Amino acid sequence: MVTYHTLEVKDLNIFYRKAGDPDKPIILLLHGFPSASHMFRDLIPVLEKDYYVIAPDYPGFGNTTSPDRKEFDYTFDHITEVIEAFVNKLELDKYALYVFDYGAPIGFRLAMHNPERVTAIISQNGNIYREGLGAKWAAREEYWENPTLEKRQSYRTAFAAETIKHQYIMGRRKIQFLQMVIRLTLPT
Repeated sequence: MVTYHTLEVKDLNIFYRKAGDPDKPIILLLHGFPSASHMFRDLIPVLEKDYYVIAPDYPGFGNTTSPDRKEFDYTFDHITEVIEAFVNKLELDKYALYVFDYGAPIGFRLAMHNPERVTAIISQNGNIYREGLGAKWAAREEYWENPTLEKRQSYRTAFAAETIKHQYIMGRRKIQFLQMVIRLTLPT
């Protein structure tokens, strides 16, 4: 059964979902953009009988605190610091990483900081290198450097109903495939 929690980490309330037996192998699910742990709502019930599953929302995503960008540095390095503190507070000593999209640069940084903790990495559509992010990323980075109203409006397509709907509907079709990949990758 999936349960819902918050944990105070670095003055933030980190929302997370968990399921399964804490004595089983741990999988840390790291979501993509513009999503949250909700994207794993169909995957978690599939995994929970064989694994202990933890899926946090990052700062500014889902049900986690959304600090003002003038007060919080929304970089992969900083979000990784927060998620690493979250992992430490939960005392997760060994875990597999399932990373998707924005979860990849966060999860790979976790793995680089503490490789002895990571038992496996399952990456779906995850880049950590700039070249893999392409022109779409360059436009976003340009907005971060020069946040004009015009650039902000052009970026709203990432939050359009059709964009988000596609992510959730198409994602449901991948659950059986992901289950197979996880079972082949991780011991139970």
